[in-house]
Amino acid sequence: MKHSRNLLGLIEALRALPGVGPKTAQRMAFHLLQEGRPGAHALVAALGTALDSVHRCARCRMLTDEELCSLCASQGRDRSLLCVVESPADVVAVETSGSYQGLYFVLMGHLSPLDGIGPDELGARDLALILAEGGVQELILATNPTVEGEATAHYLSELAHAHGVRASRIAHGVPMGGELEYVDGGTLAHALAGRQLVS
Repeated sequence: MKHSRNLLGLIEALRALPGVGPKTAQRMAFHLLQEGRPGAHALVAALGTALDSVHRCARCRMLTDEELCSLCASQGRDRSLLCVVESPADVVAVETSGSYQGLYFVLMGHLSPLDGIGPDELGARDLALILAEGGVQELILATNPTVEGEATAHYLSELAHAHGVRASRIAHGVPMGGELEYVDGGTLAHALAGRQLVS
């Protein structure tokens, strides 16, 4: 069946969301137009407001509607620690753990020369300026354990060393509660390579 032009436009717009394929987008569109119209209007209003007011934090590049995000503005954070992540979702994940009290720098991606994403697109100059201020003692590299994430971490570790800042990499390997027989070979190899002495 061929959809009307406006319905097709809505379905295609919903496909821009990550993980949403054609059938899921169609189901969402039908829901919004059948029984979800009040929610759809609220979604349109919230999306419009967010698009007009949310931007990158002037210091860490996290999404915010203020000049500085709440983390950078907080006086209770450890300013000697700077954790570099690939996305705002990564900041939320680390914050949810409750185990980190330092500041962040959000790359909004990773190095990918084939896609035209180099150091400038990731804010390397802004990061270099922060490191040059002298307050950061450790740069924690929390990029994803992919080829691009590892290349990005390597580049940033060299940037940190050029500014006399210690660089560390978050551990990767066997998850808590995981069983070795279910862990893939690459993860297990990484865990073995990063093993530590038990005191």
